[in-house]
Amino acid sequence: MERSEPARHRGQTAVAVVLRVLAAAALSVDAVVHARLAPGYQAAAPGGLGEGNLFVAEAVAAALVGLYVLIRGSRPAWVLALLVAGGGLAVLLLYRYIDLPAFGPFPAMYEPVWFFDKTLTAFAQAAVVILAAAALILHRRTRRA
Repeated sequence: MERSEPARHRGQTAVAVVLRVLAAAALSVDAVVHARLAPGYQAAAPGGLGEGNLFVAEAVAAALVGLYVLIRGSRPAWVLALLVAGGGLAVLLLYRYIDLPAFGPFPAMYEPVWFFDKTLTAFAQAAVVILAAAALILHRRTRRA
């Protein structure tokens, strides 16, 4: 038996709200961890761009996008969440496994270890990528209906 249109819409709305809350929570974990770790990483390059400043940029981006997703939950919000979390995760994994030298204004950031905060951030960013992908699929299906 197929649900009525209003019941289907309520179900999709409830799922969308859950996705938004979970993504905002995961982005807040990303933001808090990066903000907390930033000063220690900036000490390696106190006068330059430094990894600490990149951590601050990630923290600010994750916090702002988390609020945007929570408040709006629009397609552009989810795309930004995917870009911020996916980009952060890609950089984390890149510098965990590949020893890239400094290039341009970017410092060498190779760190071949896993520790609690790095693992927590990786899981939070991966969760946002999955949640954003699910939300974008839900948006696509909702537009078709």
